[in-house]
Amino acid sequence: MADLAVATIPMADLRSDSSELKTEIERAIKRVLRSGQFILGPEVDAFEREVADYLGVGHAVGVGSGTEALLIGLRALGIGPGDEVITTAFSFFATAEAIIHAGATPVFVDIRPDSFTIDPDALEAAVTQKTRAIVPVSLFGNPAAMGRINAVASRHGLPVLEDGAQSFGAHYQGDDGDDPDPELLGRKVGALATATAFSCYPTKNLGAFGDAGLLTTDDEEIARIARLLRNHGEVPGRRYHHAAVGYTSRLDALQAAVLRVKLPHIDRWNTERRRLAKIYEAGLAASGWIQTPKVTAGHVFHQYSICLAPTDRDPLGEHLARNGISSRVHYPTSLSAFVGPNGGDETAYPCSFATSRRILSLPIYPGLRGEEQERVVETLLAFGEGR
Repeated sequence: MADLAVATIPMADLRSDSSELKTEIERAIKRVLRSGQFILGPEVDAFEREVADYLGVGHAVGVGSGTEALLIGLRALGIGPGDEVITTAFSFFATAEAIIHAGATPVFVDIRPDSFTIDPDALEAAVTQKTRAIVPVSLFGNPAAMGRINAVASRHGLPVLEDGAQSFGAHYQGDDGDDPDPELLGRKVGALATATAFSCYPTKNLGAFGDAGLLTTDDEEIARIARLLRNHGEVPGRRYHHAAVGYTSRLDALQAAVLRVKLPHIDRWNTERRRLAKIYEAGLAASGWIQTPKVTAGHVFHQYSICLAPTDRDPLGEHLARNGISSRVHYPTSLSAFVGPNGGDETAYPCSFATSRRILSLPIYPGLRGEEQERVVETLLAFGEGR
């Protein structure tokens, strides 16, 4: 048990940005209450326009969650039974779950150890005659190697649905040390692929007060189908006329109103996350036993995830807990272990499985105070001294 006299440092503090914007958020909520329009409507329309403008894309479609954004995005791309969709072996379960719900089969590719994102060197070998799409994940706030991913997709005539659930506001700086695609350089996640799915779950960098999600695209037809599918397949403007079997995945006006208040602050918050990441990097650099993530201008650090020897990971997590510091394992196993053949072949995805045994995420969020972060670093180094 942690010493009750020691204040707990959480993984994220959802009160900080809400407290900062309390007056604006209350005003926005009252505006919605006065309107009596709680599902879709002008508040959602306004948020979609504002977020599309921020990301630099033609269309943003508000949906009920990030998982539904993935599923609707896949269906809008025409993905269905019998299709294969290539994705990373290391991500949150929803990435593979959405592919399965679409009726398709996920085909996994291993990750790079320094970025935790899909290895573009292994991508081409995974393409088969049944491949219909590629779903890379910009994990933990770090954009995937979209230049090389898009190049593979283009050679095979495949669309790319980026899972940007954790990377709102991140922008492309290159392909993990490879030459960047000049056409993508500086573009934000959301404008790097055929379409991009975002989550606005409360803990995300741009978080709502409940479930919410987005699908972004420059393709007018993809946006049209997505708008259709999010509302039971009903044809806009023709009540009870359905052109497809869709979903109940409409963005609430209250969530859109909250997100509209938060959107203008996202760059400042992401800059703060990078500042905190640099402090971790500097404080842990001399440890000799902690691998820290690379801090780049495009990374927005939804998570700050270190890698350790497998024998250190769980004892360190327990040590942090005893000292009132939260930590979390993102993620404890490869996706292939859930839905791959025979429980997943570790030899096929060695980096994914190895990372799942070594990774540990530390507290990072706007509002994390200097003395709190210093306490995290000191507690980590103290553990190292006793190893």
